[in-house]
Amino acid sequence: MSTILVTGGAGFIGANFLRLLVPRHPEHRFVNVDKLTYAANLASLAPIAERDNYALARVDIADEAAVAKLFADTDPDVVIHFAAESHVDRSILGPGEFVRTNVHGTFVLLEACRKHWAGRLDGKLFHHVSTDEVYGSLGPEGLFTEETRYDPSSPYSASKAASDHLVRAWGRTFGLPFKLTNCSNNYGPLQFPEKLIPVMILNTLERKPLPIYGKGENVRDWLYVEDHCEAIWRVVNEGALGETYNVGGNNEMKNIDVVDRIVELVAEATGADLEELRALKVFVTDRPGHDLRYAIDSSKLQRELGWTPRETFESGLAKTVRWYLENDAWIDAVRTGAYRDWIAANYGDR
Repeated sequence: MSTILVTGGAGFIGANFLRLLVPRHPEHRFVNVDKLTYAANLASLAPIAERDNYALARVDIADEAAVAKLFADTDPDVVIHFAAESHVDRSILGPGEFVRTNVHGTFVLLEACRKHWAGRLDGKLFHHVSTDEVYGSLGPEGLFTEETRYDPSSPYSASKAASDHLVRAWGRTFGLPFKLTNCSNNYGPLQFPEKLIPVMILNTLERKPLPIYGKGENVRDWLYVEDHCEAIWRVVNEGALGETYNVGGNNEMKNIDVVDRIVELVAEATGADLEELRALKVFVTDRPGHDLRYAIDSSKLQRELGWTPRETFESGLAKTVRWYLENDAWIDAVRTGAYRDWIAANYGDR
């Protein structure tokens, strides 16, 4: 049985990854390495919490001593690195934590891999999960490819760009076996309600204003989270060492169109008056350095590894709206902070 460390496994993408892969692969032991910050929710992992091939380690990846002990205790074969501060607005208000977690935390993990795996690199892998935001902003035409020059705009994207460079440098300098994926905007179940889609779903349900930056003209390529998780697993198992693969959903949408479709789906599902919900839209001052357009070319991943997204934006968004409508307890626990009290009571400072 190989041991796979999954950092940030109590967050949005990591939790979806573990829920998908742990039941499928009893031949692997998955260790969820998470600091359990504000966006981590162990309730998301309840379906797999008691499985024999799953364990939780409450560890801050920026704590060198704790990470060294983790590696000594678990002797991992693979590290899949999801853990990151990821909210752009938060990075503008307080960039320090983004540098600490995304840059220094990645450095600590890389050093732990280098030292722990010294002299026995066969079968080892550091897989780094990153973002298309490292590439900056596109004009009205073109797509990001794996060869696109880095041009990050926010503290968040700059911290992720730095972590990408560290991973490649440890590969080239120290021979650390690595793979890297850069993904477009994820959405789906279990997403903390600070990102665009869950905010808009919940605000629509509660008849609260729907704040839209600028004129809503910013374009993103939307990737359903389970499609992303499948892509990562495909790259981990079949991708070439030292390679980067872009992962996109082939779903370019303006933010205003995303909001409009959410409003329509909520109205259909609840019987609410569509015009009443549309009237909730409010246009607010754009944030600094807001990139206009992202769009991912996933052809390398599709061509070399045979991966394609299963969900269209229409099908994925319908599933997402339905999930938020059907999971009041999860939403209430996140919003009230009850899950934080549970973590404190059950885990304390461990």
